[in-house]
Amino acid sequence: MSPSTCCGEKKSGMLSRFLTGKMIETPAGEVPIVSTKYTWRDVLGTWRARWGINRMNYRVEPGLYAVGSPDENSPLFAGANYKMSFDCLRRALSGLDAWILVLDTGGVNVWCAAGKGTFGTQNLMKSIAALKLNRLVAHRTVIVPQLGASGVSGREVQARVGFSVIFGPVRAADIPAFLKNGMEATPEMRRVRFDLPERAAVIPVDLVQAMSATIKALGFLFLLDILRIGGFTPQNTTPALLAVLTGVVLVPLILPFMPVRSFALKGAIAGLAVPVFCYATFRSAASWREVAAGFLLLPVVASWFALNFTGSTTFTSPSGVNRELKIALPLYLAAAVAGSVILISGVFS
Repeated sequence: MSPSTCCGEKKSGMLSRFLTGKMIETPAGEVPIVSTKYTWRDVLGTWRARWGINRMNYRVEPGLYAVGSPDENSPLFAGANYKMSFDCLRRALSGLDAWILVLDTGGVNVWCAAGKGTFGTQNLMKSIAALKLNRLVAHRTVIVPQLGASGVSGREVQARVGFSVIFGPVRAADIPAFLKNGMEATPEMRRVRFDLPERAAVIPVDLVQAMSATIKALGFLFLLDILRIGGFTPQNTTPALLAVLTGVVLVPLILPFMPVRSFALKGAIAGLAVPVFCYATFRSAASWREVAAGFLLLPVVASWFALNFTGSTTFTSPSGVNRELKIALPLYLAAAVAGSVILISGVFS
């Protein structure tokens, strides 16, 4: 019945250091009690995950957990088994008595898992039935994060397993106030914010993922050096690196302040500043071909990485991304071909 059996160890690659080592007896079986304290190990684990280090394995064992000394009248919260999401929930429950139902989302957070279907109606119903939660709580109610609402049909859960679904606040930190308010969320609790610290927090993993493409771009510049089209020098490598950093770092930071909605266009506009800056700096060393190719290629690089950021933001939707891709990809291809032709033509001049 218990999700894990040994505090401080790993089970199937899943972290369990948050367990207190204590169990609570319930009509549904023994349930492990978790700590609500955030330790240096949690800080380190979060930092590693932010930088993409073993990120897809940063998860907890799915199952049922207890916080404090809950009973049949204590609230039941559903969450994902992504460790960072789980940490937010257990920390918010400090000083409270509650149950936590962790669904197997494959180590993906609630919002993304709801879109993928792993944090969804079927998974929730299956877990409620398998863990015999009808024996655990008398109120037959499960609180689901608002960001998981797109994957969960409360009506179907009620009809199939007899549990009512209440959608909690967007932020776990609002849970204590939500409970005090009779499990009614205020408009502010329903508001999805994506402020500067939150935007900055997702930059590292995107930066790590961009490294592969950046290395390939530098390899392309090295090839140009061999073909004597352009040198593998600061005036050639700096624009490429700055274009990547513009799309991955700058665009997320200034996202709300850009006058257009399209992420591809946001990136292209910001990317235009790269050749302007670089060729003003290296104007004595850059040929007209490098300048022309730069104005074609560098905004495309920045735009592409800015478009990748749509998966990390609440500013857009899958349908919006698909529309952008249909327009942007042909333009990317045309600019890339034109810029490459201009550079390569230098070999035959």
